[in-house]
Amino acid sequence: MAGVRNVALVHGGFVDGSGWEGVYHVLKQEGFNVSVVQNPTLSLEDDDIVTRRVLDKQDGPTILVGHSYGGAIITEAGTHENVAGLVYIAAFAPDQGESVGSLIAGFPQDGPQPPILPPEDGFLFLEREKFAAAFAADVAPDLAAFMADAQVPWGVGAPNGIISEAAWRSKPSWYLVASDDRMIPPPAQRTMAERIGASVTETPGSHAVYVSNPTAVASLITQAARSSLPETAAVG
Repeated sequence: MAGVRNVALVHGGFVDGSGWEGVYHVLKQEGFNVSVVQNPTLSLEDDDIVTRRVLDKQDGPTILVGHSYGGAIITEAGTHENVAGLVYIAAFAPDQGESVGSLIAGFPQDGPQPPILPPEDGFLFLEREKFAAAFAADVAPDLAAFMADAQVPWGVGAPNGIISEAAWRSKPSWYLVASDDRMIPPPAQRTMAERIGASVTETPGSHAVYVSNPTAVASLITQAARSSLPETAAVG
């Protein structure tokens, strides 16, 4: 199968890279070389550095995938020379000068609101009792409960990190809208996807669609990889 063979997966806030396990296995079965970025989620600057470190190790063109806050990370790190395309999974897609925080401020206030607790020692958490309904409504209850108890502290500086250059302005992009998301409103997802000129796919799913429906997520990544032929391959 022609196309890009490398994929790097970037998680968002409150979670770590282990949530990509299902997507990872599907992509590996398809023959992809898959890297899972483990971001500290303390600041956008740090997460950009960690992601670029993984991209430095790729042996060729790479599809860079981001979920939720990971969308801001891939927007910033996606200018890396090894990145052939960007895939946003129910993700923030800020422009230059914007942040996740500024995008959230523009979301409708009359719909479901993420149960983010007030900062504690400079970190954000989701209310444990509301985690499943807000973040992982279609995930098996035992796993959703584990995710709630295993939350990764999200540094308050991360959602306030400003994009210096938006990679989607120079790289092709794809966007998966999770139509049952209660963290990032689906209308906001559609608006961001349209603004960046992404190829859009929509599927029923919670914010944790990458956990609950890894096949749909991997399918879009595969589509992006097949479409993002390296220039040398295209010439040949």
